[in-house]
Amino acid sequence: MEKAVLITIGDEILSGNTIDTNSNFIATELKNIGIKVSQIFTISDEIETIKDTLRSAFEIGDVIITTGGLGPTRDDRTKKAVAEFFNDEIALDDTTFEHLKAYMEKRGRLEILERNREQAFVPTKSRVFQNHFGTAPCVMMEQEGKLCFSLPGVPYEVKPLIKDQIIPYLKDKFDLNYISTRVVSVVGIPESILADTIEEWELALPENLALSYLPIGTRVKLRLTATGTDEFILKQQLEEEIQKLFPLIGENIIASSEDKIEKILGEILTERKLTISTAESCTGGELAKMITSNPGSSKYFSGGIIPYDAAKKIGILKVSKDTVEKHTVVSEQVAQEMAEGCQKLFDTNISLSTTGVAGPGKGEDGKDIGTVFYTIRIDDREQTSKLYLPHLERLDFMNFVAQKIIQDLIGMLISV
Repeated sequence: MEKAVLITIGDEILSGNTIDTNSNFIATELKNIGIKVSQIFTISDEIETIKDTLRSAFEIGDVIITTGGLGPTRDDRTKKAVAEFFNDEIALDDTTFEHLKAYMEKRGRLEILERNREQAFVPTKSRVFQNHFGTAPCVMMEQEGKLCFSLPGVPYEVKPLIKDQIIPYLKDKFDLNYISTRVVSVVGIPESILADTIEEWELALPENLALSYLPIGTRVKLRLTATGTDEFILKQQLEEEIQKLFPLIGENIIASSEDKIEKILGEILTERKLTISTAESCTGGELAKMITSNPGSSKYFSGGIIPYDAAKKIGILKVSKDTVEKHTVVSEQVAQEMAEGCQKLFDTNISLSTTGVAGPGKGEDGKDIGTVFYTIRIDDREQTSKLYLPHLERLDFMNFVAQKIIQDLIGMLISV
């Protein structure tokens, strides 16, 4: 199996100011065509650092992909480093310049063409993949059958370059195995006990199948990856092995096809023709965001509201003022009345509500940071739960709570 090495270049990544989303995307795309990422480097944009890392990468991988450090600014040094590493020179490429000119002209920006003209200079031995969504092209160098692709760092430029040009090129270049993956989502059982329960099954897996445990929130995703020359046989293998899990942990499996919890929920809601709405305080819209991130969610998501102010809970959701005064706004009773009010407001089968303290300070009613009550209401049936997550930072808190609520909702739906 061919191996890949990814190199992310840029001080902004190392400083934490910018999140590296490119590596995750590229690794996934490579995995889908049978190329395994062996290592990912994140480095500064110093020329010697780039060259040293390329040396290491060529010892490990067959495909090296760099992102970042290409552009018209002074800290964009990747092209120069690549040229030096391959003992090459940089020269104006007429085809790339014409592409750049057309790109600028189409956007009415010919006045800054000269400033970007330098981006049409590429290593003379390189193959150029033109960038249709930016000004910096991707250049590829080849050495002893190994390939080095240098891409810009902007994610919306990286994705089409990878998907539309580099992946097809790699598929033609190498005789690649197929890789097929399935994910089994398991709830209600700790990871250690789960591992013990399915140990015999895991040890008996065929050699071309690999298992990984991926905890997320209170759910564990069992990712099964099969590698081989026949895609149809791989999918059959995966299905056969997954069916063997059901006698062992069937009551804990909430899905065996989809990966993301919101997609699992979407399938169930679509199949049963159910509608859903949200009333969120401490999660600040995270539930609605997750639900609507799934394509086709307009079929089942009717709407959501974020009544942060207690007065809005009372005025819009018809939460009783007496309930708030007696139990405080962060309470089981308020969560229940929020869910009921939300269900009536949007006229949905299902409503979800949250009220709590995301931090960094205590709530106005003195409740501790990390306290949350949430209610899941399905028609006339409801379930209210409490979580205490003082160790989580604000955004992690919101995400964890939203994941847990959707997981609990799926559990309630499949138990009916």
